[in-house]
Amino acid sequence: MVSINPQIKELFNGQLSSWPLARTNFEGLKTVRTKSFAFGDYEVRVQFNPARIVSSGAKVDAKTIAERKCFLCATNRPAEQKSVDFGDYEILVNPFPIFPEHFTIPHKEHIPQQIKPYFADMLRLAQAMDDYLVFYNGPQCGASAPDHLHFQAGTKDFLPLVNDYKRLKDTHTDLLVTNEKMQLFQMKNYGRSVYIIESSDIDSTQDAFEKLYSHFSNGETAEPMMNIVCLFENDKWSTFVLPRKAFRPWQYTAEDDKQLLISPATVEMCGVFITPIESHFDRITQKDVESILEQVSF
Repeated sequence: MVSINPQIKELFNGQLSSWPLARTNFEGLKTVRTKSFAFGDYEVRVQFNPARIVSSGAKVDAKTIAERKCFLCATNRPAEQKSVDFGDYEILVNPFPIFPEHFTIPHKEHIPQQIKPYFADMLRLAQAMDDYLVFYNGPQCGASAPDHLHFQAGTKDFLPLVNDYKRLKDTHTDLLVTNEKMQLFQMKNYGRSVYIIESSDIDSTQDAFEKLYSHFSNGETAEPMMNIVCLFENDKWSTFVLPRKAFRPWQYTAEDDKQLLISPATVEMCGVFITPIESHFDRITQKDVESILEQVSF
């Protein structure tokens, strides 16, 4: 597959040049406050990022979704927002970034957020833009637009989980399934459930994912809660599947000094907690991080 990395780089640089909102928020990333908590062999980072209040504070109930205009539909986007075409998708610069380079990839049609019919699209995106990782937030797992199918992409080495897996694979994984085309691993002693599919064959990757999907569906028709990260390196895909059991922790709606406005999505599940309110950043402790992961991870 032909790489689209050059077009994406050109889009990114052009948007920072011509779109003041994007330029301001990406510049702001250079001065965000961060801290980290050590959990033995790995760390979880916390970032104070006020621009992310748009996503962290998003109301995603059916009534709110029905009453607002979809910000991923082309007709509702800012005039300054440009795109790169990729089949049924458009690649956009995310103006409220977490990653040093951050993109949103909506489907051209307004269809619900769902992964099973479109998982192969995610793999093809990861292959075509292999300078980046591609990720998916389930409709009840951090997606601020659960009514519009979309992926996101970002700087490849930003998420601790990806780097931890490469570093700890020999000591912190169990090999669950292996054949001539695919291997399925599970992280152990990592504070949350993580499954990793490694394969150079797209059909084998999809088959393994669908088996995981079915396992966590438990016979229900609704999509099982999960976050997914995919990257393509050395001619193979590494797909991280993080099953979930809850949308938001109790701390999200707590009152006064017990509240922590953290809405776990892929980035949090992969080791970077985003706090859009400075007092919450100052207040959050290692026990809070443990508690939140325990509540939302399957």
